[in-house]
Amino acid sequence: MSRRSRITSVIAALAAVPLVASLAACASTGSAGSETDGGETVKIGVVGKSDPQWAPFVEAAAEEGITVELVDFGDYNQPNPALTEGELDLNQFQHIVYLADYNVNADADLTPIGSTQIYPLGLYSTKYDDVKSIPAGETVAVPDDPSNLARALLVLQSAGLIELKDGGSIFSTIADIDEAKSKVKVTPLEAAITATSLPDVAAAIINNDFVEDAGLTFADAIAQDDPADPNALPYVNIFAARAEDKDNTTYAKLVEIFQTNAKVQAGLDEASGGTGVSLQVPVAELEKSLADVEADTAAQQG
Repeated sequence: MSRRSRITSVIAALAAVPLVASLAACASTGSAGSETDGGETVKIGVVGKSDPQWAPFVEAAAEEGITVELVDFGDYNQPNPALTEGELDLNQFQHIVYLADYNVNADADLTPIGSTQIYPLGLYSTKYDDVKSIPAGETVAVPDDPSNLARALLVLQSAGLIELKDGGSIFSTIADIDEAKSKVKVTPLEAAITATSLPDVAAAIINNDFVEDAGLTFADAIAQDDPADPNALPYVNIFAARAEDKDNTTYAKLVEIFQTNAKVQAGLDEASGGTGVSLQVPVAELEKSLADVEADTAAQQG
């Protein structure tokens, strides 16, 4: 399937995902930038400032009179609190499931204002060339943050390495692994260090931001999930803002630039090794998906 056809089919599939709630928010002004709605500096938190999409994005924004200041973070735990506290205007590093978990646990109101790409989550190994070669009883590392942990467990289940007691969901935890029916042991580690753990484990689930930093390529993955799955909407990566800023026109313009600028899109393809699929999901659908996952997350936590 061509890339264009694949993107079209994914968008159509995502539009069909049932969503049951909506997230309301009001418009206001940002606090990190010097002004709002034109001519200001907009601070955007990212994980991986050197990724090839960001330089053309900053340049394209400048051509529209918007100065973008990228604030680089070393791990996923920092950009959301920084945005909540007004140290940033936007961030772009996470999918909806991750944002929902943060909002529920931090009692925050960050909201998506635009989609970027959806990426497969891959299993990598420096010891084995395929999943079937991994011996029984070996250990596999996975990211320890709840949203990526659950997704990683689903990848391992699809690869035949573990079995989850309830079949698996976006809320699966280590406790849900049926050890008696699983081939490998699973150890959770901070997402930023699953790659560096490869010498000590049979394989590791590595988030896309850290694959190339570990000297790997995306083609090295020995298993991964399917970004074209109709149930993939909660794993679409997004630009996030405070709810009070959801209708800020400058921020909307930045999302448009990111989604449509050819050089930015080429950079995204390069950064993901061609594995990412760019999406322009309507904001209302992103909001509904967030509200749905937030409700489920809150219910899971009792």
